[in-house]
Amino acid sequence: MNEFVLGVLACIFVLVFLLTGIELAFAIGITGFVGFAWLSGFDSAGSIVAQDIFDNFTNYGLTVFPLFLLMGYIANNAGIAQRLYGAAHKFVGRVPGGLAMATVVAATMFKAMCGSTLATAAAFSNFAVPEMIRYRYSRKLSTGIVASVGTIGILIPPSIAMIIYGVITEQSIGKLFLAGIIPGLLIAGLFILIIYVWCKIDPSVGPKSKEEFTWKEKARALPEFLVVLIIFVGIIGGIMKGFFTPTEAGSIGTLAALLLALSRKSLTLDVFVKSVDESLKTALMVYLLIACSAIFGRFLTITEIPQYTSDLLASLPVHRSFIMVGILFFYLLGGSFIEDTAFMILATPVLFPALSKLGYDPIWFGIMVGVTIMVGTIIPPVAIGVFIVKQITGESFGTIYRGVLPFLASLVFVAILLFLFPQIATFLPNKIMGL
Repeated sequence: MNEFVLGVLACIFVLVFLLTGIELAFAIGITGFVGFAWLSGFDSAGSIVAQDIFDNFTNYGLTVFPLFLLMGYIANNAGIAQRLYGAAHKFVGRVPGGLAMATVVAATMFKAMCGSTLATAAAFSNFAVPEMIRYRYSRKLSTGIVASVGTIGILIPPSIAMIIYGVITEQSIGKLFLAGIIPGLLIAGLFILIIYVWCKIDPSVGPKSKEEFTWKEKARALPEFLVVLIIFVGIIGGIMKGFFTPTEAGSIGTLAALLLALSRKSLTLDVFVKSVDESLKTALMVYLLIACSAIFGRFLTITEIPQYTSDLLASLPVHRSFIMVGILFFYLLGGSFIEDTAFMILATPVLFPALSKLGYDPIWFGIMVGVTIMVGTIIPPVAIGVFIVKQITGESFGTIYRGVLPFLASLVFVAILLFLFPQIATFLPNKIMGL
């Protein structure tokens, strides 16, 4: 049996493993180990696997994961998201659909401190949905916007998904962070526009708040936004200007989140311990996925599967745009059965080599994959964002999906815009950090 046939069989075995319910990391790690053992013997395979695991778990660059995750979990558990929501409510509560708009504004600001989509969806499900329902908002709008807005964190830095993509493809994390800002804000703006139009057409969906706030109360709420904005600009600007590395930025961001929580008197020992526990669990899951992906990726490189895939895609007798649509659809399809970020870790090493042959910008491709993951997060069968909202609020999937559909349409619209006008993503990184 030659190496290529063995590589194809390995990919089939991974799919079989997944059907048994085994975790993706173990499926690809075991398959990669067995493949190496078949080719070069058990002892050699053991050495290769041990080296890959050691290299990934001791890689200084990967320390960025637990740091940014800890920053986000502290911000979440210390109630910073809830304070942002309350501040946004004071400014837009009197507008039709104002509470839903406040959810978008607060979640977008919160994402500047928290890179976890799941944490954002859980946080806003706990306080934003009950608050909107208390003001007699329709359940489909209140649950639909919370399920959708959590996805913005996949693009808005510091995005864990973009960090993972940068590590896998060896692209600049700073450029990826910059590339996600305009598309992320564009999506947030479209969400607000959809809410406004929806509530204008049917005022019962999101009635105006009868509660009025004075300009003095609004002025007092401004620091909630300003502090988060200062932290965001400090972290991203520091990376852009080369003042510190992404890992150092994660340390500074975590310290800033701690100080902010302390100043708000919302940081207790229990909150800190819970935040550390959650960030370490999530970070270890990411480490394991990346380490096992490295094992499987090295095995596939020996079998020349990535090279064959890139040659095949580049030689197809169709325009490269159709090939790219097919690649993105493959990400969407795979993410419908496997958690989207995990599938990105699995698929990217195989598909990324084709980019250079097709002539696409890898930074732009990262953002396109990010938007694809956003769509995958709220469409069945996995739909982790929708699942979290259902678990916390107890609403039916049907109700949540009726609220999600308009926002899902805006994600598809932005994906089309990015495909037709790549400059939306590449303008900032090219302008600030150069080609």
